Amino acid sequence: MKKGTQMFKSPRGTSDILPKDWQYWNYVISKAENIARFYNYDRIETPVIEDSNLFLKSIGANTDIVEKEMYIFPDHGGDNLSLRAEGTAPVCRAYLQHGLHNSSHPLRLYYISSMFRYDRPQAGRYRQFHQFGIELLGEEDYSADFEIIQIAIKYLETLGLTKLKLLINNIGDLKDRKKYIQDLKKYFENHLDTFNEQDRKRFEKNPLRLLDSKNINFNQFIDIPKSIDYLNAEARLHWENLLEQLDHFEISYTIDHKLVRGLDYYNRTVFEIHPTTDGSQTAIIAGGRYDGLIEQLGGNPTPAIGFATGIERIILNLNENLIHPIKKIQELWMVAYLGINAKTEAIRISDYLRQNKQVAVLGPNRSLKSQMRYASAIKATKVIIIGDKELTDSTIIIKDMETGNQNTMLLSKLTF
Repeated sequence: MKKGTQMFKSPRGTSDILPKDWQYWNYVISKAENIARFYNYDRIETPVIEDSNLFLKSIGANTDIVEKEMYIFPDHGGDNLSLRAEGTAPVCRAYLQHGLHNSSHPLRLYYISSMFRYDRPQAGRYRQFHQFGIELLGEEDYSADFEIIQIAIKYLETLGLTKLKLLINNIGDLKDRKKYIQDLKKYFENHLDTFNEQDRKRFEKNPLRLLDSKNINFNQFIDIPKSIDYLNAEARLHWENLLEQLDHFEISYTIDHKLVRGLDYYNRTVFEIHPTTDGSQTAIIAGGRYDGLIEQLGGNPTPAIGFATGIERIILNLNENLIHPIKKIQELWMVAYLGINAKTEAIRISDYLRQNKQVAVLGPNRSLKSQMRYASAIKATKVIIIGDKELTDSTIIIKDMETGNQNTMLLSKLTF
């Protein structure tokens, strides 16, 4: 940087993905795409901006995301837009807008997309972050819940993350929840003096969010009402069948009666997967059912369930567990040259190598000594050297950068 010039930096809470980082990103994304393919999920991508009302209506006006974290702005046409805060509501919007509700069900979709939330930046949590999400629409049976949980666990295991804890709960249907919330509010009425201002607001506007609070010491409460005690007969059978299926396939879990998730569209099954080595108790995958969301957005009643995981958080856990993707060893050719005529031939040879599925770069316009230093810097495995003598003889020199050995051969013998 020139002295006195302004040095620009990425905005707080965002990060650049540098070339050295893509080894991890490609690893995590390729594993996501593989697991989605084997379960027959098709990729969908929605715009990075949406009508703000989509999130206000789906997530819930009294959630932390809407009240404090969304990026909301008017555009030049006067429309109220938001940067994409989460993936499920936009997928449901696209599902209705493009007639996907008329296709065969259940419909299996996945996305790998950037999200935006104004949050306090910390390790694995950014204001621009990326998620891999799975959505299964049109199946109300407990087998769909099991499939989603199974995919989540298998995905983490394929990455090498095996020290995991599955937390699960059932928050019931909307009708079940009314009585549950009434009793929950009644229970906490006598403890309001121990709550901070934010939790007192939650108590008034959305008591269920109290269970998601990080400020309340729940150890002082021994008999908080449990949502599973309020399930109707159908919801209870769904819950019991799911647990039986998890037991049958020896998927261990812990029922967490405080688990409610942070979005209002959830019902029945909700779950989180935590690394057992993470003292912060931060989930790396979370999801659940949202059977009423599509109807809420103007569609027909459509059962649905899904999960999302933050890619940055996954990569953080890979590093914490000393899991480093093995970089695929690939031949990297550099073509060095001496003279203008040799340069033209070097360009032709570089193209020939690429046409034969070899990774090749042309040496920089410098001395041969500088070109060889560059070859070492980019970790080239083989260097082809061509000058006036080689042009006259129709030969090339090939140097093996690992051994240092080099030999001369006819250019016509360079085949793959």
